[in-house]
Amino acid sequence: MQVISVRENPEFADRAIKYFQKHWATNESKPVYEDCINSCINAENPLPQWYLLCKGDRIIGCAGVITNDFVSRMDLYPYLCALFIEEDCRGNAYGNLLIKKAKDDCVKAGFRNLYLCSDHVGYYEHYGFDRIATGYHPWGETSGIFCAKL
Repeated sequence: MQVISVRENPEFADRAIKYFQKHWATNESKPVYEDCINSCINAENPLPQWYLLCKGDRIIGCAGVITNDFVSRMDLYPYLCALFIEEDCRGNAYGNLLIKKAKDDCVKAGFRNLYLCSDHVGYYEHYGFDRIATGYHPWGETSGIFCAKL
């Protein structure tokens, strides 16, 4: 099992773009992932970060770390986003491998917390996150905001 940082391994950018678009994008938002992933490679700032989880040659998951996850609490950052594990690989705590890499990179960048938006209750708490607030999205929905102390 290998967690690959696209920033550290830019040769994975095209595969990462396609994978994130497949699992997270609409037709309208595909350029968002393409631009953001390509732009992270030579960015001077520590964010964004994009990760792939590979089992051999197969990509089985992904996650990112961004400044804001389209939520009203823009005073809180960075945010873990787009965590996904292939359905046939779930139940093995593989998501924690991506979370750990995101946390490690955030510590190296000098952040003291990592946040995320989710309505999943009981998952992220296993990995050190606590629900701290409700966030409001531009499209009219709400999500729980979680925080992990680093």
